[in-house]
This record gives sequence, structure tokens and C-alpha cells, in this order.
Amino acid sequence: MNEPTPAAGRRHPPWLKVRAPGGPGFTETRATVTALGLHTVCEEARCPNIGECWGHHTATFMLLGDTCTRNCAFCAVRHGRPLGVDVDEPRRVAEAVARLGLQHVVVTSVNRDDLPDGGASHFAATARSIKELVPRARVEVLVPDFQGDIQAVHTVVAAPIDIFNHNIETVPRLYKRVRPGARYERSLGVLAGARRAREGCLTKAGMMLGLGETKDEIISVFSDLRAVDCEILTLGQYLRPSSAHLPIERYVTPDEFAELGGEALAAGFRHVESGPLVRSSYHAWAHVPQEAR
Repeated sequence: MNEPTPAAGRRHPPWLKVRAPGGPGFTETRATVTALGLHTVCEEARCPNIGECWGHHTATFMLLGDTCTRNCAFCAVRHGRPLGVDVDEPRRVAEAVARLGLQHVVVTSVNRDDLPDGGASHFAATARSIKELVPRARVEVLVPDFQGDIQAVHTVVAAPIDIFNHNIETVPRLYKRVRPGARYERSLGVLAGARRAREGCLTKAGMMLGLGETKDEIISVFSDLRAVDCEILTLGQYLRPSSAHLPIERYVTPDEFAELGGEALAAGFRHVESGPLVRSSYHAWAHVPQEAR
């Protein structure tokens, strides 16, 4: 893994092939999302698992519009000047959770650096709306870095959430190329702040592989995440959304993902989801330790 094999110009390997979306569950989920005027990261980020997840009535709701104030080199979500905040959105997300019968819901957002709190109060309002309508649903939030504003982190953690998720995305050496506008230390600080803000709050992070990182760098990130007591980790293959995005430097094999998953568990994570098609919210209901379900 320390000597990446270029992937440019090659077709995806067979382990990355997925079925085309379809079926009653997919159709019903799409109809619910459309009827309630909601955005999902499944669509906006072109997730390869949309067919499987929507087929099981699972979607990751994306708050605060479909336009991001940042322009990360790996992300398919459009960037530019977003619209104002839709104050009715939390209610509609809760309605979608009820209609789909979700027991575990993941809520994320675009970066909203234009808002004073980065959208933290909107996350909190959404969590409250979900719990009011579907009290038994577990709420997982996948948040941006709020530009390092720990008060914004506290606003989210004070809401009735069950898991606080913030993706570290890549290794420190690649941050300027992969995540312009973000900082590795800031993301670690967000996770640390959430963990300190509420005893028992589960924290979670995710990484993309295949961007040129080495195994030693990945293991070092594991150590950094455990140092801030992050308990849940996801590892997946970076897939290039278009020719305008960063190229894939290497396809990581399923065996390598299994090996890295074992390394992460040995580092002390309570749960690790590691595989080519894994994304932050893929099988998210299974990421919660059994005693917390």
C-alpha cells in the first residue's frame, strides 16, 4: 500500500460494480423525498449505494440546500452562493422519517460558512423535530467543521442526537489538495469538542482511500482519532465524480480494506466499517454498539 498504483484510464474493478437502482422500495423512497421537497446526499454526492439504501427505505437527508460554500476537490455537491435557510425543513425531514419508518436516520448538510453558526441550530432543530415525531428513532448527524466554532458543536451535541459524525476524509499531507478550506487539526478539534461536551456521546469519523495516502499515514490518522476518543470509523474507496475532480490514484482491494479494518479495531475503535463501497452512512444502523441500540 506504500506504493500506489495509478488508476487513471482504467475501468472500475469488479468489486465496485453495483446494481442499477430500482424496485418498489427505491421508488417509494424517491417519491417521499420528492414529495417533501428534500435533498439527500445520496443524490447530490452521487453515492454508488443509492439503489441498495433506497431499496431498504434508507436515505441520508442533506439540510440547508444543495449548494455548498466550499469547493472540495473530491465532492460532487455543487458550490456557490446558497439560498436562505428553509425553517420548515426540520419538520419535513421528521415527516419523511415517519413515512419511511426509519429507526436510524442520518442527517448531514452542505457547508454553510455564510451562516453565523454554520447551520448548527438547524441541525439541532431537525434532531428535535425527529425525536418529537418518532421518539424511538436514533439520530445521527454528519456535520461540517463549523470553521472550528466549538459553540456550534455544543449546540448540536445539546440536541437529542445519538451519534455525532464528522469526516476526517484524508491524511494531513493531502488536506490542501483534497479539502481546501478545511484543516486536519480543526476537524480533530470538532470531534474532541463533541466528545467533551456530553458524556456518552458517540463520535464517528470517515476516511476516503485511494488519493495517494500511504498505509503508515492511515495508521497515524487512526491514532489521532483515538487520541480524541473517536469510537466509530468508516473506510471506503474514493470514486471520482467527474473529470473535473481529483483522479483516483489507486484502487484499494477488498483484502486491504479488511486488513485496515483489523488495524483500526486493534487501535481501539468500538466499530469499524471498512470496504470499497463503504460511505459514512452506509449500514449506519449497524455502526452503533449493541448496548447503545
